[in-house]
Amino acid sequence: PIGGRYRLDREIGRGGMAIVFLAQDLRHHRPVALKLLRRRLAAFITWDRFRQEIQFAAELSHPHLLPLLDSGEHDGLPYYVIPYQPDGSLRDLLDREGPRPVREALSITRQLASALAAVHARGIIHRDLKPANVLLAGSHPFLADFGIARALSRSTGDSLTDTGMVIGTAGYMAPEQAR
Repeated sequence: PIGGRYRLDREIGRGGMAIVFLAQDLRHHRPVALKLLRRRLAAFITWDRFRQEIQFAAELSHPHLLPLLDSGEHDGLPYYVIPYQPDGSLRDLLDREGPRPVREALSITRQLASALAAVHARGIIHRDLKPANVLLAGSHPFLADFGIARALSRSTGDSLTDTGMVIGTAGYMAPEQAR
């Protein structure tokens, strides 16, 4: 078990920095999502970026943000645990059922805007808002994946991204970020 507490069941997602697993919380007998830094990237991506994502998750609290349940290290790699959302992502829903009716799309947008406002109020910019980073519990969306988020108030000009290295999803990047 990871951290003596989580049994990995299967991979449910893979991003630029980490792999997300459906895991069983052996203490509380519940399914959870466990995000583990990818070993092959550990040498290239500073652990600071992944630890920053964990810190953001720990600091933020909002009905449309998934709470951090736990974090730690396994086999020398950092991980964190959030509630598992069996309904998948907005991307999954769009692929499965196509564009959403206007009323539903507006409801999702309002709820996500509320989450983004709370994030921005804490001085954090998400920087990777896309359907794959919106998890669903029925019609309730959760903004997820703060892997490339940036804290404005903590920014000192130092960057966790190497010069010239693009982090994010090109099709969803703001023009000023892509530049």
